[in-house]
Amino acid sequence: MAENRVAVIAIIVENMESASAVNAILHEYSLYIVGRMGLPYRERSISIINIVLDAPMDKINAVAGQLGRLPGVTAKAVCSTLG
Repeated sequence: MAENRVAVIAIIVENMESASAVNAILHEYSLYIVGRMGLPYRERSISIINIVLDAPMDKINAVAGQLGRLPGVTAKAVCSTLG
């Protein structure tokens, strides 16, 4: 069984048409989500979302990868070094 890591995924949504797809992906991995903070930056017409996960590395990479492939969405993960 894969060892869990704590990770933060930073998400920037520049295309609001992708917002529902972002939420669908996050719902799919909700079992692993410890917390979520979203900030609408209205002056720039973007949304900034931070997700904290406790999950195996393959799940962390899957979430970040799926999010990052959406149009107008950037997602990067930072992971703990300890399991």
